[in-house]
Formats: sequence, structure tokens, C-alpha cells
Amino acid sequence: MRILPQPLSFDWDKGNIDKNLKKHKLSNKEIEQVFINDKEKFTFEDQKHSVTEKRHGIFGKTDNGKLLSVVFTLRKDKVRVITARSMSKKERRSYEKIKTNSNI
Repeated sequence: MRILPQPLSFDWDKGNIDKNLKKHKLSNKEIEQVFINDKEKFTFEDQKHSVTEKRHGIFGKTDNGKLLSVVFTLRKDKVRVITARSMSKKERRSYEKIKTNSNI
């Protein structure tokens, strides 16, 4: 299932430009690396939180090896990050299991 639009672009505005830096110490550049550079990323639909708009999640790694969990939506074919943070232990186990089972 293809979730991410091509070409890939991001929607950073005053509502989300530095939210993750303040809350989780993650820069927009780091978050974008998960989408752009990580060949082992895993995207999925977030049906539980898709109430007012369709949301998706992505598990992936930054260039420095940080494992991130990102929730995003698509607006006008742009990725709009809702939140990003380091993966929890449970998410890391799921990510490793997915990588192993999909032979990435």
C-alpha cells in the first residue's frame, strides 16, 4: 500500500514548525530523514485516530540512528507531521519484528 505522495514534500507552518523540537527535542530535518532516507521505514494507517481526517504512522530511523515514531496526515499531497517522538520499547519491538518478517 502506497501512502506517501511522490514527489515528497512537507507542510511546516506556524502550527507545527517547532512543536516537536520543543516537546521531543526533534528537529524537522531529523523527522524528514525518516521519510526520505530510511529504506527500512514502515508506514501504516492510524485508523484509531482518524476521526476528523485520515492519519498515518511511520516507524523509521534518522541518519544518526534515532528510532522515531511519527504520526502524520496528508494535506494537498504534502506530509503534515502531527507529532514525532522516540519510539517506545513496544514500538521498537514491533519495528524490529516487521523488518525481520518482511526481509527488508
